[in-house]
Amino acid sequence: MTVLDHDLVGLRKFLQSGQISARELMQETLAQIERENPRVNAIVSMLDEDDCLDAAQAADDADDSTGALHGIPLAIKDLANAKGLATTMGSPLFPKSPAAKDDLFVERMRRAGAVIFAKTNTPEFGLGSHTFNPVHGATGNAYNATKSAGGSSGGASVALATRMTAIADGSDMMGSLRNPAGWNNIYGMRPSWGLVPSEPLGDTFMHQMATNGPMARTPTDLAILLSVQAGPDPRQPHGRMAQDFAQDMREYSLKSAKIAYLGDWGLPYQDGILDITETAVNDLVALGAQVDRISPPFNMKALWDSWVQLRHWSVASRLSVFYHDETKRSLLKPAALWEIENGLAMTGAQIHAASLVRSQWFAKAASLFSEYDALIL
Repeated sequence: MTVLDHDLVGLRKFLQSGQISARELMQETLAQIERENPRVNAIVSMLDEDDCLDAAQAADDADDSTGALHGIPLAIKDLANAKGLATTMGSPLFPKSPAAKDDLFVERMRRAGAVIFAKTNTPEFGLGSHTFNPVHGATGNAYNATKSAGGSSGGASVALATRMTAIADGSDMMGSLRNPAGWNNIYGMRPSWGLVPSEPLGDTFMHQMATNGPMARTPTDLAILLSVQAGPDPRQPHGRMAQDFAQDMREYSLKSAKIAYLGDWGLPYQDGILDITETAVNDLVALGAQVDRISPPFNMKALWDSWVQLRHWSVASRLSVFYHDETKRSLLKPAALWEIENGLAMTGAQIHAASLVRSQWFAKAASLFSEYDALIL
């Protein structure tokens, strides 16, 4: 077992006890990237080696080393700004010039002591469940680089799984913190909207779709990182109060758990997937959980259609500025063009109707969670 096999909690103990320095940890990290990254292409840009080591040395020399992430090397998903590193969003529209400042949640992680030194790969503009783009290429799965890493936080997930980072940030509109985590055998969590505020740019009231959040190799590490990222910002509405999520963690007995299993909910699945899910459900029952098989609680087609329409509208609101510039439109990928064109064609009444379906589902989900601890699909 190498030092990089340890989780965030273990690495912090080593750093605090002096068993390893932040500089030595960075050296180990850079060596691991040199070994693993050519195979998977998860890390897509970095500071120069000397700058990486200087940043780690500054952590060693700091008077205050009590931050939750102090001395931990951290690579940022290439959708967010991190000072000194280029933000391309996987798009040829953006020059590879260093960002002048950190985005809000990146600043919080840096303030907690993280040594931010690199960027992780993402689909263009984060649109897609597979991580590839024309700027940095494709990211391969940690366990088989010929397979998909998932997306859009594929680079972050693979960097975690291959021990190039101990923790990572990601973002999620429609599964982007969750599906790559599952495909690479790590943990990803989409927080409740407003818990991890985004950079206060553009509209801050209407577009409650995507959110930043934590990724890690253990639930405890996930909770520590979320505690650092979370908390209200006075410039952002709908903020939620932060808490020490790791401190609040506790042992949980499945013998007291009440779970609803939704079956396939009328959705198509690849052969074998439902069998695996049934096995997991039976395992939960064997561990003492009460699992109720319930009928579909909501019209899935209506829910799916509303979500896609709201996504069209959200993406068009953000990217139509490039669409309306003919010199830049040709640089947008087909999926982005599809989203934008559908969004621009929507009427106010259609947007309202889609949001109404979302509101109805929210109320139904709240009633389900008043009865059940978890829902399984």
